[in-house]
Amino acid sequence: MQTISSTDMKQGFGAALDAAQREPVIITKQNRGVAVLISIAEFDKLRGLRVSEFERLARDVSAKAAQRGLTDEKLQEILSDVS
Repeated sequence: MQTISSTDMKQGFGAALDAAQREPVIITKQNRGVAVLISIAEFDKLRGLRVSEFERLARDVSAKAAQRGLTDEKLQEILSDVS
């Protein structure tokens, strides 16, 4: 992973964009990582993983709730008591 200072980033933004197409670029300020520049393809992949992980979690929770006897009717009753 490439690292670039914020000062160098300002002066070479185009080069940093090109580098981000190949690998994530860590941007530092005062020798401390503050941001990461990634390609849109990498961003889409990460966003897709988050959605997939959420969907898997929702399926798991739903299955456990069903195993414990939660039905759509019971869920509606619980939710109507909340509002």
